[in-house]
Amino acid sequence: MWPASARVLPSGGLAVGGVPLAELADRFGTPSYIVDEDEIRARARAWRAALPDADVAYAGKAFLTRAMIRWVEEEGLHLDVCSAGELELAAHAGFPGERVILHGNAKSPDDLRTALRLGVGRVVLDNTGEIARLAALVPPGARQKVLVRVVPGIEAGAHAAVRTGVEGQKFGLSVDGGEAADAVARVLGQPRLELVGLHCHLGSQITSVDPYRAAVRKLVPFLSGLRDVHGVTFPELDLGGGFGIAYRDGEPAFDPAEYAARVPAELALRCAHADLPVPRLAVEPGRWIAGPAGVALYRVLAVKVSGGRTFVAVDGGMSDNPRPALYGVRYTVRLAGRASAAPARPMTVVGRHCEAGDVLAEDVPLPSDVRPGDVLAVPASGAYHLSMASAYNLVGRPPVAAVTDGRARLLVRRETPADLWSRELPDD
Repeated sequence: MWPASARVLPSGGLAVGGVPLAELADRFGTPSYIVDEDEIRARARAWRAALPDADVAYAGKAFLTRAMIRWVEEEGLHLDVCSAGELELAAHAGFPGERVILHGNAKSPDDLRTALRLGVGRVVLDNTGEIARLAALVPPGARQKVLVRVVPGIEAGAHAAVRTGVEGQKFGLSVDGGEAADAVARVLGQPRLELVGLHCHLGSQITSVDPYRAAVRKLVPFLSGLRDVHGVTFPELDLGGGFGIAYRDGEPAFDPAEYAARVPAELALRCAHADLPVPRLAVEPGRWIAGPAGVALYRVLAVKVSGGRTFVAVDGGMSDNPRPALYGVRYTVRLAGRASAAPARPMTVVGRHCEAGDVLAEDVPLPSDVRPGDVLAVPASGAYHLSMASAYNLVGRPPVAAVTDGRARLLVRRETPADLWSRELPDD
């Protein structure tokens, strides 16, 4: 759950990247997000080492800043984005457009125009309507490479809200229902679009390779059928991401080495049986790279007992981490700034917002002497915290600081009241 650099200090506090977390809380305030640059780079390298002949695209929706874009670019990864805003940030950070993949089930005209202007390498087509829409925007004499996102009918993922490989949800085009084959035929009829392969994404927080092997078993016969009908083979197959991490002790985490040992072999075997050339594989890890590299810091504001339960209220909450409220995700929490010899007992860490569901961690063991002013640390907070943060109750979004080799630097400053008010217009 914690970055590999996490260490318990002689004082009993915790350090990450060689910097005490209590010191970071004092310097940058709380709540704040801390990311270990070395952990991010190491996890990016783990995927590149596991799949040296594949394209590894970091899924930017998990966590995206200019520094993060630079790190993944330097580690040789591609970048997966979902909007014109993410595209513009990537371009501003100097990321090569040809290594960018644009996703989205409902791309706006601005999304598509921005993708073409910035020269993205791949646009993933998610519905038949955007086929002609994109083709109409491609300049005469040019061709845009595209993938068609298909639904293989495979259920995988930790929560119904993140299972995207099944029928009856908003993403992709059904293989079994015929919509995927229809989309492929339409794309092949567009001279300004170059169909280079298929894309699928099964879900999130997947900890087994079996669903990906099942996707291969479903998609290779589909590719074989497309060859028989249209006389074409495609050079790429993007199996998406969704690789799970541990949020609490004892939870499983996805293993890139196991993926590398079993999924490409399955793909090669199925293609050999179908007499197809083996397409180049692409994967899209996001949470797996960013999640364990991040730690969220909070300061305790109040402790009280109600209904036989002990509630520890902190200065953040669902505005900086809505995932427990959205998906029922359970985190662990650690006292980060001092040692305590007091016995631990179950406590529920709650946020400051005016919602009964503003719960960050339920029934976690904390020292019985936890008190206002204490610094608490929540591991596995590098993915979907900053990207899903809001300005609920106008508290402002937290800063992001990076640590490495005993040094810390601010990547994103705290959102201030002036930032929040700056969008308001005079009402006179």
